[in-house]
Amino acid sequence: MKEEKIINNEVYLLQTFVIDPKQEPLRIDKFLMGRLENVTRNRIQKAIEEGWVLVNDKKIKSNHKVKYGQTITVSWKKQKTEGGPIAQKIDLDIRYEDDDIIILHKPVGLVVHPGIGNADGTLVNGLVHYLKGLPIVNGNERPGIVHRIDKNTSGLMVVAKNEEAMSHIAKQFFDHTIERRYQALVWGDFEEDEGTIVGNIDRHPKYRRLRHVYPDGERGKHAITHYKVLQRFGYVTLVECKLETGRTHQIRVHFKHIGHTLFGDISYGGDKILKGTVFSKYKHFILNCFKILPRQALHAKSLGLIHPTTNKFMQFDSSLPEDIEAVIDRWKRYTEGRLKF
Repeated sequence: MKEEKIINNEVYLLQTFVIDPKQEPLRIDKFLMGRLENVTRNRIQKAIEEGWVLVNDKKIKSNHKVKYGQTITVSWKKQKTEGGPIAQKIDLDIRYEDDDIIILHKPVGLVVHPGIGNADGTLVNGLVHYLKGLPIVNGNERPGIVHRIDKNTSGLMVVAKNEEAMSHIAKQFFDHTIERRYQALVWGDFEEDEGTIVGNIDRHPKYRRLRHVYPDGERGKHAITHYKVLQRFGYVTLVECKLETGRTHQIRVHFKHIGHTLFGDISYGGDKILKGTVFSKYKHFILNCFKILPRQALHAKSLGLIHPTTNKFMQFDSSLPEDIEAVIDRWKRYTEGRLKF
């Protein structure tokens, strides 16, 4: 439930969550990570420390565990959008730039555009500082942005620098001709080396921040994800994903739907041991992996598009980030160790 209230002449947005009977005990910062869109865990923890998160109208700590019957209230200062996002100097990892487009690498933790809990400090704020006169879409909040990547997903993005480029690239997304390939580490093994996941995606019936797969024609938008197995580690698998459509959380929710939740995905339950043994040594190994990679193991590795002016196809590629590489290396060594016996 959302409502607004005035505090010291500032407008605040209040979000209220009532814990249901099926909720397992869970740290409140992790609980809110799965329900607040575009808000980092550090931001949530800071809000808790400053008293903007209350449980039954009382201040708590980040390690407080939610349980049935509790009411959580979160207060965020409402973003002022008049005049558009403010300009802020933010380091941008630009891989290519010309008069029409920018190809950049978005790091983990950087939110793409301002929203609840992130009035500034976003990629858009950095772009407004870096470039002037970016074309506008969706009102005045997302200049130059044609698509987005989840805050805890890393990888390549394209930004339009003028209206013509934005229109051209937006049509490529609409026509599903943009080539986007991701790599993801997911729970479980696959019988086949490749496959396709088809399923309508819409908001979760209970948690509006999350998405859910619905039977074809029931509700939601049509979504298709193609995948290919790259490496098998027994209990987890490294896959390449090619998006035919681009729905919110598409890869994350599609793989959960087929029983292969992304490794470390807090929102969709991938931060629990979903496959493997009951031995304490294995549990310790997994927990160490989660410490190295405290997010979903998902990276937007390559991006291909037709340039809006030259009409030539351009392909860009990026390396996996260090945290995903480190966890993959651990799984390699773990698998090799098991095969020796």
